[in-house]
Amino acid sequence: MSLNRELDQESLRHAFSQHPSGVAALCAIIDGEPQGIIASTFTVGVSMDPPLVMFAVQNTSKTWPVVRQAGRIGVSILGAGHDLACRQIASKAGDRFADLRLDSTDEGSLFLQDASLWLDCSVEQEVPAGDHQVVLLRVHGFSTLEEANDPLVFHGSAFRRLEAQALAS
Repeated sequence: MSLNRELDQESLRHAFSQHPSGVAALCAIIDGEPQGIIASTFTVGVSMDPPLVMFAVQNTSKTWPVVRQAGRIGVSILGAGHDLACRQIASKAGDRFADLRLDSTDEGSLFLQDASLWLDCSVEQEVPAGDHQVVLLRVHGFSTLEEANDPLVFHGSAFRRLEAQALAS
């Protein structure tokens, strides 16, 4: 095997796309309006004590500076049925929350219904990481869906579905 030493953005984007990752919506009510971003860099279980999760966001994001103002941010781990909602929230135009089925907390966390996991979070710390910020979120509460749906994953620069398969014995 030979290593590709071309580290330009296009080559790296292609290389990084070979690793599948889960997809999360990070949403909050700000000034009475829903706001949110989609993250394919979300990681659960960063720390159990204190309970921390994390994601990375581009420094050029126009939405993260708005969402990070919230005292609480709702994280919805998205399933296979959320692909259209994911694209809608990630869009740059129109009403990004029109017709979505949402729930919220009194603190302002906003969640997509039927997500396999909800995490009620606040920003713990932001760490500069090149052209991104790594954001640590403190978990204040959670809810899991009893009938977990197949996860929505980002792989090969596309949203994909994973389905459980029984292994032959």
